[in-house]
Amino acid sequence: MLKQKALMKSNHLWGSLILKEMQEITFKCLKCKQPIGEFYIGVMNYDDLIKISYADIRRLETGTEMREVEVYTGIQRELAPNRVKEIAKYVNMVDSTFPTGVILHIEEKDIIYSEENSTMTLPFKDTVAKVLDGQHRIAGLEFFPERGSEFQVNVTIFIGMELEDQAIVFATINKTQTKVNKSLVSDLYDFATNRSPQKTAHNIVRALNQKEGSPFYEKIKILGVANDKEKETITQATFAEGIIKYISRDAMADRDIYKRGKTPNKFTDLELLSRPLRNIFIDEQDHIIAQILWNYFDAVMNKWPNAWNLVTPEMILNKSTGFLALMKFFKDAYISFGKIGQVVTIEEFSSIFNRINLLDKDFNRGNYLPGTAGQAKLYNELMLESGLN
Repeated sequence: MLKQKALMKSNHLWGSLILKEMQEITFKCLKCKQPIGEFYIGVMNYDDLIKISYADIRRLETGTEMREVEVYTGIQRELAPNRVKEIAKYVNMVDSTFPTGVILHIEEKDIIYSEENSTMTLPFKDTVAKVLDGQHRIAGLEFFPERGSEFQVNVTIFIGMELEDQAIVFATINKTQTKVNKSLVSDLYDFATNRSPQKTAHNIVRALNQKEGSPFYEKIKILGVANDKEKETITQATFAEGIIKYISRDAMADRDIYKRGKTPNKFTDLELLSRPLRNIFIDEQDHIIAQILWNYFDAVMNKWPNAWNLVTPEMILNKSTGFLALMKFFKDAYISFGKIGQVVTIEEFSSIFNRINLLDKDFNRGNYLPGTAGQAKLYNELMLESGLN
């Protein structure tokens, strides 16, 4: 009986699919005139967009010459799997949105445009619309859950363009895009009304930067730009990311849970060995996280006052190389006391640093190259000399 029902359902789905293959899709669309010429701006359901679109991937072919010749047979880039995975997760968030348009090219023979109704009609079949920009968004939308809600996408449609013009549009879009400052993104969480790992990290960073007596007092580049080059050495985003990794395995997922009016799960004792500040965060004891970090870096400052406070091109302890190594070492130092979830004092942290023989003068670019190599070297030496290995 179950097999029969499944077969009937399968036949029904295939019948619906075949029927829609013979149909067309019609959607609202407005004509727009710019120096490049006329194009159209429309609103399309996400599943219709997935169906009719395709990406003309740029690929390399080997010519018949003695040397390899790059023959470009398309204008798009290969899909980046990690980017698609990131977007696939994002479209499942309660507040997911794609406010910027996907850009398509469609041949003139495939469209019917109604001036009177401001609608465009297209064949409902594969490879009708070539994607000039937005292929990762479209790929990610394939993972949009069927939860009864719509996900409409605004589309910009060029009609009958020469390949050269298509390439120019693609190149112009990607050349002129400006990457958003990570610290600006971090700072925008100040406006968030819901709790999240990002907002907690932002608040802690701000507090440590503004409170007199803090080891980070006026040392953080808020918005990622140094206003006082004599003091500010660490970006807001770098510090916030360092905090987030100890309170959340997936910050965006936790944020989504809070926005849905729920609370993320606490971690087990084993999980806390990797993210020891998690349960303090879930208990909304953010001031305790701030106090623990204050005490830890106070111990660092007391051990190496010159290296921590002196700002010169050669010194690395108070810059990202030293800071990231110290943040990695923080986990090992904190859990070594067996007091996960509690405040570890400055004196307790100092008992670890006092076992380390490094001097202020040792924290220079010659010993620790800027970047991951220098960070790893410093972290390994801190672990070895402290005995935490």
